[in-house]
Amino acid sequence: MKRVIGIGGIFLRCKDVERSRQWYATHLGISMESWGAQFNFKDDPSPDAYNLLSFFKQESDYFAPSTTSFMLNLRVENLDALVIALKAEGVELIGDPMEMEYGKFAWVLDPDGNKIELWEQPGK
Repeated sequence: MKRVIGIGGIFLRCKDVERSRQWYATHLGISMESWGAQFNFKDDPSPDAYNLLSFFKQESDYFAPSTTSFMLNLRVENLDALVIALKAEGVELIGDPMEMEYGKFAWVLDPDGNKIELWEQPGK
């Protein structure tokens, strides 16, 4: 019997729920319902789409400057275009975007200081 087959959702506590929902909709293009958003793999352009669960040592500075004990990693279709749009909207990037064997990455903070890793999965 399989006990867990994937990530079912991410749930965030926010100082101002409506402000956070608007920020994610405006800057990350996430279509919001009254309860949040749903992502369907069938809508993903990559047939090899996947999710991760990963663990970091308490001393890791990978989540900095956020002080939370988690970091969101959100899949994006075109990181280069999104970075240009975010900068034009006044969203500050944390560090410089990077390209590695695992794909392209960029980082931002949401209104509550949660670090978000934007990830474009590499093509075949």
